[in-house]
Formats: sequence, structure tokens, C-alpha cells
Amino acid sequence: MAEKITFNNIKDFNPDQIFDCGQCFRWEKLEGCWQGIVAGRSAAVIYDSCKGRLTVFDSMLAGGKCTVAQARRFWHHYFDLGRDYGAIKRKLSRGDAVMKSAIKEGSGIRILNQDPWETLISFIISQNNNIPRIKGCINALAEALGEPVGRSPEGTRQYTLPAPEVLAKASLEELAPCRMGYRDKYLIEAAGQYLEWGMPEDAEGLLKFSGVGPKVANCIALFGLGCIDSFPIDVWMRRVMNQLYEIPEGDIKGMSDFARKHFAPYGGIAQQYLFYYITHKGVDKPFK
Repeated sequence: MAEKITFNNIKDFNPDQIFDCGQCFRWEKLEGCWQGIVAGRSAAVIYDSCKGRLTVFDSMLAGGKCTVAQARRFWHHYFDLGRDYGAIKRKLSRGDAVMKSAIKEGSGIRILNQDPWETLISFIISQNNNIPRIKGCINALAEALGEPVGRSPEGTRQYTLPAPEVLAKASLEELAPCRMGYRDKYLIEAAGQYLEWGMPEDAEGLLKFSGVGPKVANCIALFGLGCIDSFPIDVWMRRVMNQLYEIPEGDIKGMSDFARKHFAPYGGIAQQYLFYYITHKGVDKPFK
């Protein structure tokens, strides 16, 4: 097991909710911990809710590839520990019974600050896909073109996601075993575009990448660029905004306008509470 770092007095944190709200795809729940691969490192996370203690076992720390101070900075940023989620929840739920119930259901959600490149390719893969299959495709891509980063507690070899220069040179034949379908072409093209253009600063800039539409762009902006007010709208959000806020399911602009008016500047955090609520409770007009 890798060496560990510990954060104390951590509130508004629930790894089950954080890793199971659709924002990341490389974490798996094991007995007693969550284990994942993040930005070139293998890690295991344990959270003691009674003591407010977050413990992270970091392979880079164990391998001498970073100092304790560097590891602490990385995970503090990754888990967004510098943000006061208690204050955000109070603001979002004020005068909004829907949001108050959604927050109660997913009170430990935090927005992860993920690697922009990894977020770009992960959410290109995610389009028109379900979470188990997304995870399978991403892991297959890592095994095919990534670099070994360690082993899981069960001894399974783990791999990073491929670097952009590696993916840009890949062929469709090399990606075929990953079973990503039409997304193969988008990934190769997006990798080349990333090398040429770099990473934009917002969702609008992301729309120029192959395979990136408005929903995917907003997901990447929210989870990879720190655009905390991005409000991704997919089939689940159309459903929840219709059922709970009575906005017609086809009125995407109306939903975006509503989010900007009622949830700013925390539209992305509000979106995660609502997404977690409807996907875990299956609500149908509970406030009528």
C-alpha cells in the first residue's frame, strides 16, 4: 500500500457520492476504500465521517516521485477542499424546496478538479453511453495505449490514460478492441487538436474539438477547467428540470437560463445535486 497523507476536520464529504455522481470514471469501490487512477498516480481513499478524517494512499508519494507537501497540494486541489460547501448548500437551498431535498440526498458531493486532458477524452467517450460501459471503454483504452502506474490491492495491473501525442498517432485498428465505436475517430482527431491548440478556458472554446457538443463541453468545463457555473444538460437533467421545476423537456435554453438565474455562481454544483437526486431516487414530482 502506498504511503499516506491525512486531512482532518473535513466536512461535506462523502466518497460514495463524489465518485458515483457521473463526474469521474476511474474510481472503484473496494472493501473499506475507494481505489482509483488519477493524473498518473494510483491511489486509495478512506474517509472516516465520524472523525472528519480523509486519508489518501498515493503511489507517487510511495515511489518517491513527489514530496509530502506536493501530494497534499495535489489532493487538496483535486478534492476541492478549499471550497466551503456548507455555505454553498445554504445559498442554493434558500427558498428552494427542490434543491433543499436534492442537497439532503447528496450532501457529501464535491466537484473534483480533474486533469483537463483526461477529462476531455473521458467525456468524449461518455456521450450516448452508460456509466459501466464508459468505465470499461476508458480502462480498455488505458490498457491499450497507457503507461503502467501500479497494481490494485487485488494485484491487477493499472494503467494511465494515453498521452495526447500517443493517442494522436493511434490507428482505428489499434482502438477497435476498446469497443468505443464511432468515438474512436473523435478521440484521435481531438488528440491532434489538443496538441495543436492546447486546452481552452471555457465550454465555448471546447466546442471546436471533434466529438464535443454542448453537453460534453459543459461537463469538461465543469470537471476539468474549474468552470463551476457550467450546467451540463443531458437526458437526466431534462427529466429532473421538467419533473421538479416544470420546464418543458425540450426547452434546453429555458433550463440554462433558469440555472443562470437561480443557481449562479454555483450552477455546476447545483447540477450535481440534482443529477444525483434523480438518478438515485427516481423522483416523480415529489413536491406536489
